[in-house]
Amino acid sequence: MEERITSRKNPLIMQVRRLLTSRAAREEAGLFVSDGTKLLEEAVRFCPGLDTVILSDGVEASVPENVRLVRVPEDVMASVSPMSSPQGALFLCRFPPKKPYVPCPGTVLLDGIQDPGNLGTILRTADALNVPVVLLEGCADPYSHKVVRSSMGAVFRTPPVSLTWEAARNALHTAKIPIAATAMDERAGDIRTRQPEKLAVVIGSEGRGVRPEILSQAEQTLIIPMTPHCESLNAAIAAAIVMWQMGKTGNL
Repeated sequence: MEERITSRKNPLIMQVRRLLTSRAAREEAGLFVSDGTKLLEEAVRFCPGLDTVILSDGVEASVPENVRLVRVPEDVMASVSPMSSPQGALFLCRFPPKKPYVPCPGTVLLDGIQDPGNLGTILRTADALNVPVVLLEGCADPYSHKVVRSSMGAVFRTPPVSLTWEAARNALHTAKIPIAATAMDERAGDIRTRQPEKLAVVIGSEGRGVRPEILSQAEQTLIIPMTPHCESLNAAIAAAIVMWQMGKTGNL
């Protein structure tokens, strides 16, 4: 049954504000928020944890019967929406259940990717190319609304895995999967010739790169060949190139 809320101070509206602005609040509640009718369609199709849908007056969407549906005036939606031009839909999803990490070759590990746009783009590309992704320490929250939006719903289809470097390294070593790290190093091997589909490849942030601790423990380093006048690539672009090289052997 559809509910109606007209107060900006309603407990649900106030909860949405907290979830949008605080990672700690999201983790405590086990819920995250996203927005927009397109992403809502993706959540209905792929997210079993879809919990509550909030729609502005006049906005229509297909909502499963077991999901709470709330209707609000446009001013209430505008007061809580993270967008300057609200699309008339907000929705809450439960975190997916945590599953044991099963290491496999052809995996990308992200080290300190803090920009939500970059992280979301990487997750979207990984989903498209069927490449597993592990988030190491220092990455943006994959369930922040900016990451979810940038991923175009990839987090609904392929929930990201978060591990410490130590836990990821130990699991990969036990599975006998070599670890490589991308680096701007003349001694690094050309990624086109190193069969990345057989490796776990660590990609760092644009500014800092891969942590020295990880570089020192990786079995090899890889480089994406570029023209001499180009210093570096955007982290999301670098990750896309690495994942494309992995996928060329038939992941799709």
